[in-house]
Amino acid sequence: MLQVPVALRLPSIPERTALNASWLIRLRWAQVVGQAATVLGADVILGVPLPLPLLWAIVALGLASNLGLEVHLRRRGSVDERTLAATMALDVALLTALLFLTGGPHNPFGFLYLVQIALATVILHAAWTWALVALSFVGYGLLLAGHRPLDISEGTRAFGMWVALGVSAAFIVHFLLRVTAALAAREAELADANHLTARQERLASLATMAAGAAHELATPLGTVALVAKELERHLADHEDRSLADDARLIREQVGRCRGILDQMAGGAGAAGEGLLAIRVDALIAEALTGARGEPPVRTQLAVEVAASMVHLPVRAVSQALRSLVTNGQDASPADAEVVLHATARLGVLAIEVVDKGRGMAPDVLARIGEPFFTTKQPGRGMGLGLFLARAVFEGLGGAMTIDSRAGAGTRITVTMPIDAAARIRTGRATAAATSAVVSGI
Repeated sequence: MLQVPVALRLPSIPERTALNASWLIRLRWAQVVGQAATVLGADVILGVPLPLPLLWAIVALGLASNLGLEVHLRRRGSVDERTLAATMALDVALLTALLFLTGGPHNPFGFLYLVQIALATVILHAAWTWALVALSFVGYGLLLAGHRPLDISEGTRAFGMWVALGVSAAFIVHFLLRVTAALAAREAELADANHLTARQERLASLATMAAGAAHELATPLGTVALVAKELERHLADHEDRSLADDARLIREQVGRCRGILDQMAGGAGAAGEGLLAIRVDALIAEALTGARGEPPVRTQLAVEVAASMVHLPVRAVSQALRSLVTNGQDASPADAEVVLHATARLGVLAIEVVDKGRGMAPDVLARIGEPFFTTKQPGRGMGLGLFLARAVFEGLGGAMTIDSRAGAGTRITVTMPIDAAARIRTGRATAAATSAVVSGI
């Protein structure tokens, strides 16, 4: 059975906890800076009498714990949820201690409890979040029961409440916006993954259908080959040698069809085509082998690109490229040319196939590449070439994009890794089956 290569995936639990830990670490650094700035401002600017040694000790404890958390994350690459919950519980305790020494419930920075709860809702499971809510509730209750009074004027208190509200709101909005953006990106990735999976499932069905058709066609083609051979033998002494040549041509073409059918029959369940090292110019030459002479195909390869080595399933890629070139020739007028241009950089090979045809309207462009959708005349194609070519490149971890406008021709750009070894472990079977079917298009 074909394996479906899905390049997009959900992050693992260690990856998610690492991301959550990085968010928490950034928040805690901001908290440390804010706490230090608040203590300095109250002492130096406002002249509020504060127990500075105790306050600085609490700030230092928060700084040291955050430094330890960051070192732990860098060494191990992830932080378990229990550690994250314990760290946030420590933050609630430190905030309670700071508020206890600076006016208790009368300190306007009591709003910061809400920041802790909002962040816990995002990065912790419900049980840990409710535990943190309960801890905050108890901490604030302790402040109501007893605290160190803070001797400040009503104006200073009102100003502090204004600043505290702004700081708390900014923290909450910042992290909730980050979470919203992350969720939107994840939903987009899931949609792309589902689309790719559906396309590869359709490809698997086509490959299975192609294998069945190959088995069914093998017998009549064998009969045609046998009759053509006998006909060629009987016409060997005929005066008109063209008849024997025609019989030989029939037998050769039947042999070619048999070879294609063998690929189709073996492709549906094959382990996959192996990787070969090949120069880019040799890959392009292989792709153009068997292509029509008209309209002509002009290649544009820089010297360094032509000499670059790639490691790819050569047959699958060359057949997919040949299908794109053939489509470009079908779309172009006889006096035009199809341009094939290749670049290689940053480990990626990019190939463009540009034709001078009539182009496509937006409604046609939106559907092009769907299986069995074609703009060609009946009998000229089945509408599978682009679909199968896209499957080959995506199976390698690459992509295919189509840019076309009515009256301005079409540009198809395909990208694939220069070394596909790591990318096609799961997509090799799909590429092999696709290449077998492409050879018959």
